Amino acid sequence: MNTLLPSVFVSHGSPMIALEPGAAGAFMRRLGIAIDAAFGRPKAIVAVSAHTTARAPVLLAGAKHKAVYDFGGFDPRLFTLRYDAPGAPDLAPRVEALLRGIELPVHVVAEGGLDHGNWTALRYIYPDANVPILPLAFVPTDSPAEQFRLGEALAPLAAEGVLVLGSGSITHNLQRVFERGLNGPSELPEAAESAAFRQWMFEHSRERDWDALFDYRAQAPHAVQMHPTDEHLLPFYVAAGAGGRDALPERLHSSVTHGWLGMDAYAFGAGAQRLHAIVANAEPRANT
Repeated sequence: MNTLLPSVFVSHGSPMIALEPGAAGAFMRRLGIAIDAAFGRPKAIVAVSAHTTARAPVLLAGAKHKAVYDFGGFDPRLFTLRYDAPGAPDLAPRVEALLRGIELPVHVVAEGGLDHGNWTALRYIYPDANVPILPLAFVPTDSPAEQFRLGEALAPLAAEGVLVLGSGSITHNLQRVFERGLNGPSELPEAAESAAFRQWMFEHSRERDWDALFDYRAQAPHAVQMHPTDEHLLPFYVAAGAGGRDALPERLHSSVTHGWLGMDAYAFGAGAQRLHAIVANAEPRANT
């Protein structure tokens, strides 16, 4: 590898991104290509999604994964989409040891399954489903600072060719998003509240102002409106922790859908700048 593999946070928004990729989907089609070009194909992915949570950290160490349709009311075509990917059971003991090293009560189960936060993103990033995946369930009641600490424990994986991938949404108030229905128009002007929140996250990330970012619900504009519950932002902090406090985060992508749903993506760690320089010019994969 040319340098340490960065950790990455992507916004999947809602399940509809699998059918309506928009700008974020187009970006993710370039992302896997850029990672491969800059660092080589990851040996495995530790996947942290807003939709896989538990009362203690859990590693899903099944040998195989399939798409889990953990939603209802959306376009029925979503239930025809597949993402059959290999698991990474051999990686589980390594990750378990890293988390136990900071005294987290991690559990390992020989089960598979990718929630929609994982498979909707991965089907664009690695559409051939040929990179082994180890989903990591996090504790949604833990604070952003605690999620960052969990991520810090995963930092050694960067030198081992393992990608830490967080999936959530930089803003996530689906009540506002779907005021016009689950299949409402996606091309709407961005709400001022969303723009202010996304800009605050960008500025404080560039400043590496982790104390403010950990306290985002009190300090960021419109934070509670943008995240009525914060599970969709927490994977951001896991990915950020894996990149470390000192490296400068890079916003890889910025867009909005439905006027309210921020689809920003970030990279963290020593390789973040290299990835940022390459992903913008990467040729996108063919449509999936």
